[in-house]
Amino acid sequence: MAKSPSLFSAPPADVHLFTDGGCSGNPGPGGWAFILRHLPTGKVREESGAEPETTNNRMELQAVIRGLETLTRPCRVELFTDSVYVGKGLTEWMAKWKRNDWKRRDGNRWEPVKNDDLWRALDLLLQRHQLKYTRVAGHSGHPENDRCDELAVAAYQKFLR
Repeated sequence: MAKSPSLFSAPPADVHLFTDGGCSGNPGPGGWAFILRHLPTGKVREESGAEPETTNNRMELQAVIRGLETLTRPCRVELFTDSVYVGKGLTEWMAKWKRNDWKRRDGNRWEPVKNDDLWRALDLLLQRHQLKYTRVAGHSGHPENDRCDELAVAAYQKFLR
């Protein structure tokens, strides 16, 4: 049986991962961004990217995946995101989806989980890292969340010209 995401409460994180994703239209051109902060050294890394046609939820997931992929060794990571979709997926939905072969109930039928390619990629990364999820309010003056939003929007601007 596949291992469930490792959501920890202690010991403290080695890394803080701040993420955001967004779209101009949903679907539409979209961008993702992350900031990684290595707590013992204070080293910070920012990255962003974009796709010409995507959804907000895909960009939110992509930001988390790209941030975790950047880590070169297993880490304790505290994830800060304003995405309720990512948060609920990690804490409520993913374990059920995995038990049901990445399917969810839609009335009387079983349907594939939306964005299952990204959820599966995230699941693999969670087998390497310990993750603590912390929700932040979007557009609320949280410096790193605001910076990620700025980076994600700037990334997809090239598709609006």
